[in-house]
Amino acid sequence: MDNLSIQFSCSTTTTTLATVILLLSTLVLLRKYWKRRHGSSPSRNTTTNPPISLPLGTSGWPFIGETMEFISCAYSDRPESFMDKRRRMYGEVFKSHIFGHSTIVSTDAEVSRVVLQSDSKNFIPSYPRSLTELMGKSSILLINGNLQRRVHGLIGSFFKSSHLKAQITLDMQKYVQESMTLWRDDQLIYIQDETKSIAFHVLVKALISLDPGREMQSLKQDFQQFIAGLMSMPINMPGTQLYRSLQARKRMVRFVQKVIQVRMNKSSESSRAGSPKDVIDVLLNDASEQLTVDLISDNMIDLMIPGEDSVPVLMTLAVKYLSDCPRALHQLMEENMNLKRQKAVLGEPLSWSDYMSLSFTQNVISETLRMGNIIIGVMRKAMRDVEIKGYLIPKGWCVFTYFRSVHLDDNLYEWPYQFCPWRWQEKEMGSNFTPFGGGQRLCPGLDLARLETTIFLHHFVTQFRWVAEEDCIVNFPTVRLKRRMPVRVKRRRERSLAQLSSNPT
Repeated sequence: MDNLSIQFSCSTTTTTLATVILLLSTLVLLRKYWKRRHGSSPSRNTTTNPPISLPLGTSGWPFIGETMEFISCAYSDRPESFMDKRRRMYGEVFKSHIFGHSTIVSTDAEVSRVVLQSDSKNFIPSYPRSLTELMGKSSILLINGNLQRRVHGLIGSFFKSSHLKAQITLDMQKYVQESMTLWRDDQLIYIQDETKSIAFHVLVKALISLDPGREMQSLKQDFQQFIAGLMSMPINMPGTQLYRSLQARKRMVRFVQKVIQVRMNKSSESSRAGSPKDVIDVLLNDASEQLTVDLISDNMIDLMIPGEDSVPVLMTLAVKYLSDCPRALHQLMEENMNLKRQKAVLGEPLSWSDYMSLSFTQNVISETLRMGNIIIGVMRKAMRDVEIKGYLIPKGWCVFTYFRSVHLDDNLYEWPYQFCPWRWQEKEMGSNFTPFGGGQRLCPGLDLARLETTIFLHHFVTQFRWVAEEDCIVNFPTVRLKRRMPVRVKRRRERSLAQLSSNPT
């Protein structure tokens, strides 16, 4: 390369410099045009602001906006640094341009709450193009109005039912024990892998009553191919990730449709008795003609995502934070050991209400949700001009409610970067705490996520001691542990019933 450079003539060098200058001038002009089109950001010291106006901020560079800086920060150990910088410059609500859209970013809990609670007349979901293609038009994440409320209500009611919680408890205990029985002393266990396998089996059983086996394994392989495309480049042609993911989705939809058809032909006694055994039963039993086979099968696929993503990550993060906080780990272990002793004396199995009665364990889960921010925020698109707290959100713009900045705000949480489950002993879960979203699209499975995590932690801490190896949290495009949370386990020695009842440790 150096030899080629030496051979350039003076005239070529001059031409190259002129080209560079022309390109830079073009970029400057484009940036000026971009600012004029998307609005300039007045100084915060301006004394003549109108009562309702666009939030302060900048649209960044032409076409790419501020997307590159947002992504760069998102990959760091402080992904909220992008927001923090702009909060200091412009305030808790500011304008930007990310992922190809003019966007209002909210790190204000009150503004975010209003957005989340608004109906489809004001805001509708907004997601990357690759995600919307994979989800399909019938997805509960994308549909609006009465149909969305109907589907969300049916699923949410079933997920809250004591019948399902009892089933989830039995299934979770079964799959956890099957997994942990295979663990050997001093074996290196990858918590993220183990929890993904367990949570996926439990959730698929609740959705379509499928047990582990060849069909479950095939479904899981297709699902992993499907989920890999959620944040891929939106190019649908053979050889691309989006194409492979769409093909995997088609195979899954065909499989679920067969399950639905068999269920409809069989007309199971549980359906006739009005006691649904899974989500397919719940939706098939509804009299609405809008709940077609296509809609039901599409949503079964989408509802599997927490079993592969959010729920196992919650379990894994809890183990990570507990491993780094021996005091919290000891208190959680004592609480769970006490419950195990009590039930052993009574000769009773643990019920879902027993697990949920573990108050410190619930505080650990709440603190894990606050610090981990598995769902960093949600994006909505304004269907008309909307005014919130004096800020204008123009029609057609996106609004990004960024939960992470709220959950790590030192004005709301003392020492926000410190894992402190004890803060929840006195602090109520108010509007500043939104780990599962909010409003009409509040995650319907939030109670089940807590229950599954509680059951996993109970069996893990009462059966094993462990030493965690070094690992770090990756926050983009999804939250996960970089090395899948490796721990070296050692089984606690078995004790007799008499010992359990008399000796606390």
